[in-house]
Amino acid sequence: MIIDRYIIREIVKPTMVICIVLVFIFGCYIATRFWEDAVHGLLTGTTVFQLILLRIIIALEVLLPTTFYLSVVIALGHLHHNGEITAMFAGGISMARITVAVFSLSLLVAAIVAVLSLYIRPWAWTQFFVLKARAEAQFDLTRMQSGNFYEISNGDRVIFADKVVPRGGQAEGVFILNKKNGALQIIYADQAVQHHDETSNSPVISFTNGRLYEFSNSDRKGVIIQFETATMPLQIDNPILPENKVKAAPTRTLVPPRNLEETAELEWRIITPMSSILLALLAIPLSSSSPRQGRRAGTLMAIVIFAVYYNFSAITKKLVSQGAMNVLPGIFYGQLLLLACLVLLVWRPSFLRHWRRQ
Repeated sequence: MIIDRYIIREIVKPTMVICIVLVFIFGCYIATRFWEDAVHGLLTGTTVFQLILLRIIIALEVLLPTTFYLSVVIALGHLHHNGEITAMFAGGISMARITVAVFSLSLLVAAIVAVLSLYIRPWAWTQFFVLKARAEAQFDLTRMQSGNFYEISNGDRVIFADKVVPRGGQAEGVFILNKKNGALQIIYADQAVQHHDETSNSPVISFTNGRLYEFSNSDRKGVIIQFETATMPLQIDNPILPENKVKAAPTRTLVPPRNLEETAELEWRIITPMSSILLALLAIPLSSSSPRQGRRAGTLMAIVIFAVYYNFSAITKKLVSQGAMNVLPGIFYGQLLLLACLVLLVWRPSFLRHWRRQ
């Protein structure tokens, strides 16, 4: 038991450090995606922080298995390099016991990843889409900069103003393009004022002296309306777009899947805890390198294997959702790839034994 606790402790220590580093790097990457909107006033600082936090929660289902996988390689590689594994063997501790210790810890990690993937991730996606849609719909007109185009809701709304008067809460020469239900709507007004409507309890924009152009994608006919005053409410019609519904769908609604996209999403949520166990077992043979190679050889190979596996899984998920690949094995091809690598490293055919001796 002492040896088991020692091995687990040696793995847990780098796991915490690597996880914090990866979360920080990922958080910085996500922050850059919202920074421009925050600078232009389309998103508040609080909203940006909440969006970043939700994306980190979503990414944990991948970051945690990755962290644990690399930690096993680094921790056991350190024990090999210091001769502690050799001393364990001399003391009657077999590789099977080390494997059991790693496997036991991987079961705990897999359980955490399963909760993240099956329950927390879809909840986080739902909160992310709703929060982002609400922030984009209820933007502050007075925070815009004169002469700049602002793209909102993935291009479904574009706003431009010749002149913005923040103190007066109004803008002049306003152009707004809306895409909604297969129709294209364009509003141009000499003046626009944003205020809060007490009846609907939501922000609205009131236009003065303008025109409304509306065109349908189904035919060539259009409508042109000239108005003296008009009002456009800033509210959420559908915070979760159709292409994002599967990501935010609770797992219970995906069983049984109704289409290929739901099938691919369900398979993805299933493989993430499985990969935590397979990657941890794969890390054991990768951690043992010859003295001439040093510890970096196994770590480098571990990174290459994970990069190939993750990208291969992402590609197969896309192919399954598009119907270009059979549902089974489908995304599970990635798990078969990990199993093949594990068998090769444990079996060690002649070419791998030669690589180890170099």
